[in-house]
Amino acid sequence: MPFVYRSLISCLIALALIIVIGTVYGVFFRTPAAGPTGQTAVPAEAGQGLTFTGIGRLRISTSDPQPGLIILFVSFTYFPEDRAFSEELALRVRDFREITTDYIGSFSAAELQNRSEEEIKAELLRRFNAVLRLGKIETLFFSDFMIVV
Repeated sequence: MPFVYRSLISCLIALALIIVIGTVYGVFFRTPAAGPTGQTAVPAEAGQGLTFTGIGRLRISTSDPQPGLIILFVSFTYFPEDRAFSEELALRVRDFREITTDYIGSFSAAELQNRSEEEIKAELLRRFNAVLRLGKIETLFFSDFMIVV
């Protein structure tokens, strides 16, 4: 066999070995990801999982004739060991943002000031869990909840 063919076969064998070794390493020695793909995971209190902050800070207009602005940052705890639920959370970020924007944006600034934060959290939690299929969110947290008129 000419030299060129032997060189090409050796390169092909070397590439196949690299792919096989990389796959074995990735499957057996890789550390699991801290949170859903593309999402920030912040450690929660010990034994309570991680804090999902993928929804981010939302700026929502109120339903007033001259709209006010609501600044809201929603988070909740989840357990990354439940990979299917973690992936569902990552896929539902857009839904969570839309649900929050639609719900909060349906109120005027005065109506929001008259509602308790717990009442708002309970309704958002109910709506979030209504779209989830593989698990449930236990508690919502608001690290920012400001009404700017």
